[in-house]
Amino acid sequence: MPQLTLLLYLTVMLTALGGFFLTGPDAWVAVLWQVAVGYLATAAIVIGARRNTSERAAWYCFAVGIFANSTGILVEAITASMTGSTGLPSVPSPADAFYLVLYPAFALGLALLIRKREARRDWGALVDATMIVAGLSLPAWIFIIAPTVGDQALSLAGQLVSIAYPVGDLMLAVMVIRLYLGTHHPRPRALWLMTGSLAAFLLADITWAVLHVLGQSPGDTAHRLIQVTSMLAYTMIGAAALHPSARQIAEQDRPPAGRLNIIMICLFTSAALIAPALLIFEVVQGRVTDGLAIAVGSIVMVLLVATRSSQLVRRLEQQATTIRAMSHTDDLTGLPNRRAWVIELPRAIERARRDGVPLSVAMLDMDHFKLFNDTHGHPAGDRLLTAAGAAWQQRLREVDYLARYGGEEFLVLLPDADGVRAGQVVDRLRSSTPLGQTFSAGVATWDGRETSDELVARADSALYTAKQTGRDRTVLALSPRTDLNGQYPAPARDR
Repeated sequence: MPQLTLLLYLTVMLTALGGFFLTGPDAWVAVLWQVAVGYLATAAIVIGARRNTSERAAWYCFAVGIFANSTGILVEAITASMTGSTGLPSVPSPADAFYLVLYPAFALGLALLIRKREARRDWGALVDATMIVAGLSLPAWIFIIAPTVGDQALSLAGQLVSIAYPVGDLMLAVMVIRLYLGTHHPRPRALWLMTGSLAAFLLADITWAVLHVLGQSPGDTAHRLIQVTSMLAYTMIGAAALHPSARQIAEQDRPPAGRLNIIMICLFTSAALIAPALLIFEVVQGRVTDGLAIAVGSIVMVLLVATRSSQLVRRLEQQATTIRAMSHTDDLTGLPNRRAWVIELPRAIERARRDGVPLSVAMLDMDHFKLFNDTHGHPAGDRLLTAAGAAWQQRLREVDYLARYGGEEFLVLLPDADGVRAGQVVDRLRSSTPLGQTFSAGVATWDGRETSDELVARADSALYTAKQTGRDRTVLALSPRTDLNGQYPAPARDR
């Protein structure tokens, strides 16, 4: 049903756009035709908002903007009929009050969508959008706004109203680009339709603004093309609301990736080159009349580029820190992994050498873990390892270091602990092992000369002895100068 409604709407609206060119010279027929298209688009937005979106308030704002803008066409025609004026309308006119409603209404709607869809504020997308619009603002100032301000034929009210249109266009451009950049692939088709609608409004407004600055009236064909552009904008925003993907625009997005693709880099580069291009143009013309505006525009672009660069560098540093932490963390238990252990143990040995204190290493291995997995399933085995790691971590000192070595094996680094003390700590861990499970352990104390690999190998050998002599016990490795292992018996307890 939604697809059928959208298809019917597009058929009616596109037929209306084509038929608009076939209307006679009667100005009232053309006016009523445009107003009808605007009102149909308004109805489509309201219907689409009720059917396809969760953020109805935003789309209702769009409907208000389209309704007021299309009503302005009717008000302008009535005003022209009453005053008998022809050509471009005078500024300001009663119709301007309706036309200008489009900007705050659309700005509020876009702000609601941006706020709804983002889990957190994306300053990078805001700076990106501002960079693009800042580049476009310079030619808008030079060719439209500045001439309007200096137009002695316009009253102060007329100048303010004339300036309000390009300023409103730039404001909407910032917000729609902001929404577009803050939306990750794949972007909803409704968003493309919305973007196309605002681009059409922008094109029509720029054309009218340039004509006002030049004091020229467009020919009949050009006038029709401008009107059709506005009607096309009405059509696309209505289609965006009716499209099933409209609901995706307001759905909360994942955190921004912070990447700049080649298209965005080209857009930023083009925006940054606008200022020097305008300066070159005026130099070639033999008269630099907008040097101050070009200088200010260049400074703004440099500051924005510097801001964006600092954001990207900061994000890269955060990602590098995160990746570094992830590479040293076991995915299952959240404990340090074997890579982190290989880094930490040599540091601990150096500290023990410097401070002249003992250092012990304990290797723990869950007993009958394969049987547990076969009986209860691998997810249960994963939960056992996670729970055991968490329980053991709570029973250790702050200076101790627990890591998952691999599979069901764990390593404990015990600074300032000799073999006897280390064995007592390990048996304290045994009493907190969850689900009534047991583990075997081998403990080795650094002899002051051996390497970290040799120390771990002795703990592993002692663990093997614990496994061979009945499990659920701790074996203390003797000095590496002997081949004997000493057994540190586990305290008696219920098995």
